[in-house]
Formats: sequence, structure tokens, C-alpha cells
Amino acid sequence: MRTAFTLALRNLLGAGLRTWLSVLVLSFSFVIIIWLKGIMTGWDHQAKKDMTEWQIGGGQYWQAAYDPYDPLSLGDSHAPIPDEFAGEVQQGDMVPQLLAQGSLYPEGRLQQVIIRGIAPNQSLFQLPTSCLDSGAQAIPAMIGYLMAHNMGLEKGDIVTLRWRDKRGTFDATDLEICEIFTSTVPAIDQGQVYLSLERLREMMSLPGEATILSFRDPDRERAAVEGWVLKTKSVLTKQVDDVIKAKSTGQSIIYLILLLLAMLAIFDTQVLSIFRRQKEIGTYIALGYTRQEVVGLFTVEGSMHAVLAALLATVYGLPFLAWQARAGWTMPVDVSEFGMSIAQTLYPIYTIGLILSTVMLVFITTIIVSYLPARKIAKMNPTEALRGKLQ
Repeated sequence: MRTAFTLALRNLLGAGLRTWLSVLVLSFSFVIIIWLKGIMTGWDHQAKKDMTEWQIGGGQYWQAAYDPYDPLSLGDSHAPIPDEFAGEVQQGDMVPQLLAQGSLYPEGRLQQVIIRGIAPNQSLFQLPTSCLDSGAQAIPAMIGYLMAHNMGLEKGDIVTLRWRDKRGTFDATDLEICEIFTSTVPAIDQGQVYLSLERLREMMSLPGEATILSFRDPDRERAAVEGWVLKTKSVLTKQVDDVIKAKSTGQSIIYLILLLLAMLAIFDTQVLSIFRRQKEIGTYIALGYTRQEVVGLFTVEGSMHAVLAALLATVYGLPFLAWQARAGWTMPVDVSEFGMSIAQTLYPIYTIGLILSTVMLVFITTIIVSYLPARKIAKMNPTEALRGKLQ
């Protein structure tokens, strides 16, 4: 086996430019596959982290009638907070939110919105809710950057809000925009207006009630509560998982193209080597090598492309991937309106499992491609091979 590796390395280096072109293409495949997979892993990690810190916490309880895809359900999706949650709410480990449907009238235009009541002193989310308890000319309200941009609102603007309370009575008041926050989670930005929880309860005539209860600890054992539906963190982030899975499937086409280019170069090199080195093959057999040993020699020689490619990829790929992990990859277009939890700059995450799986994938594919043309050697006649002719 040692002799086979020595001969294979000598033959590869002796081939010169042809070998290094194949190695360069294969090393490019190594780096690009690891980089793209790192981007997907980083996106997955960052999206879930942002959703945890801005929207869902460690998980949520939804009032049984609440359906986020049906705004008409908001009129019935509220209930008093269960007594078993009183301790967590008081300690700040559970944040109740009351949701209601309303209409904003910026500069006389109509915009349907979801009114979210949340405690100004909450610390579970990164939302800057402390301003909701500040003194203002009108009721303090907070909105996201995208919504402010689309509606032409700025901090300090006064806007009219209309809503309907639990008895179906319409009412209206003025809001003062006390804060405009920026987040990568569109679900808490587009079409959302934040008020103080107690203020919204008073407006809706729903004292002590809530629609969503977000808790801090995702690992705590949670019991079923009548009238409330438990939504774990994994359930709430399933949409992100589905998007990542769909994107990863699409990226597989790029992986396949890169591998096909590299494997085609190796396959052609193997076919050409067997055609031009017939006398050498006959000499090996004449010296006592079995046909399978010669096949193994040429398979090892082709597989050495992957080894050399891995070494070359380490030389220029490691600094590139390390730089990307620090600087991140900034999207060439504005992704703020994509409707997904995605930051403008993604930071790749590379794991040992990711690197090893990519190396094994490329290495095994290279072995298979190297073996296929080498099988022809087993059918060669040694005498004809020594004469330089195929049987």
C-alpha cells in the first residue's frame, strides 16, 4: 500500500500542469461547498437567535382562539392570565401581550394594524418598551423601522388610532410615536403598533387579560393549561427550519455542478493516463502485480487528487473562511422586505461535522470516479499492453 501511494504521488507530480488544474478545480469545490453550508448554518443560528430575543422568548402560550393568520380571530382571542402563571409574570420571566385589531390614519390615509399591548418594564425581549411608560402629548406608541418607512412616520409624530373594544364600540385617540426600533424579525415590525399593556387593556375594557404569554426558560417542563395552547420554541421556529431546508436543497444544485466539473476533469485525466501508459501497465503486470493491484494503483492515483485538493484548499481557503466568519457576507440587495427573519449581513458558522462531511463527500466521489475508468485495466492483455496496444 505504501508503494502504491509513493508511485501514485510520483505519477501525479510528474503530470505537471494537468494535475494541478484538476486539483485547483477540486479545491475550489471544497471551499465553496463549506462556505455555502456555513452561510446556511449561520443563517439558521442567527434567525433563531433573533426570533428568541425579539419575538418568542423561550416559547409561548397562545389563547385557544388565537390564530396569527386570521386577524378576525383577535376579537375573541383573549382571556384572563391563569393563576399558575402569576409568579412568573411578577418575576418578569413571563411577558403577557394583548393583541387587538385597529386602524391608523397617518396624514389621512388608512392603514390596518395589529395593536400589541406589552409591559413597558419587560426584560425578556430586546424591544425598547420603556418609552411606552413615558409622558407624552398623546398615548405613547412604538413602531418598527419598516412600518415607519412605509407610512412616512418619524419619532415624535402624532397619528390617529381607531379600535373597537370588547363590546363592539368604536373609539379613537391620538398616539405619539415615542420610539422607532430596528429588527431583523419582520413579524414584529410590519403592521404592528405597540402600546402599554395596561393602557390597551383599559382601551379594550379587558382588565387582566392577554392573548400571548411568552416565557423565558425553554427547558422548563410545561403543563397543559385549559384555554391555552403551548407553543414550544421548536414549533415557533419551524418556519425558519423549513426555509433553511428549502434553500439547502436549492444549493445542492450548485454543489452538484461544482463536483461534476471537478470529477469530469479527474475522469478525463484517468482515461488519458490509462490510454497513454499501457506499456507501464504491462510492465507492472509482468513484474508480478495482479490486475486488481494495478487497478488499485490507478484508483489511488486518482484519489490523491482529493488529498492534494484538500491541502491546497487549506492554504487559501482557511484564511478566506476565517475572514468571512469575522466580517460576514453582506447581501447585495436590501432584504428588509423579504418577509423572513434574515439579517442584511450573515455570519457563516463552520463546524467540525460540516468540514468532515464535506471532505468525505468529495473524497468518496473522487474514489468512485477514479475507479470507474481503472476497471478497464482488468481486461487488458499483458503482452499487448507491453506492446502499447489495447486488446
